Amino acid sequence: MNPVDKVRQTLDNKGASDIEIRIVDSTIFTVDDAAKTIGVPPSEILKSLIFILDKTTPCLVLMSGSNRVDSKSAAQALGGKRGRMMPPDEVYERYGYHVGGVPPLGYDEELRAVIDEDLFKYKIVWSAAGTDHAFFPVEPERLMKLTHGIKAKIKKD
Repeated sequence: MNPVDKVRQTLDNKGASDIEIRIVDSTIFTVDDAAKTIGVPPSEILKSLIFILDKTTPCLVLMSGSNRVDSKSAAQALGGKRGRMMPPDEVYERYGYHVGGVPPLGYDEELRAVIDEDLFKYKIVWSAAGTDHAFFPVEPERLMKLTHGIKAKIKKD
């Protein structure tokens, strides 16, 4: 199954068939690319990062596009001590998503998620949907329900 179809299927299975995935010719590879393509500020772009918690457990860290993650805060919010980003080649090998298209859902395993509290300042945030040409809008509260995530202060000051 292609990455966008995997995200679509997950949204449908989670009762979110009303969320429209949009496919565009321009890339959303970087936060700036996505902001220009969608026409919103970078802070409204959702960055989905796969983190390794305590050297073994993959988790999702969902960030506002204008923020950088504080690894220690993210790890603690998820109940761990340390966290680091999973290397991009490992993300692709394990989950089938390239950097620029990593979504907040659409994984064969349930990944624990922590969500940057700054995302809740916005009515809608914009997420990659499996490739760097596919995205979807989602309300932060709904994102929290869809991912079973927790809201926390995880940005680097």
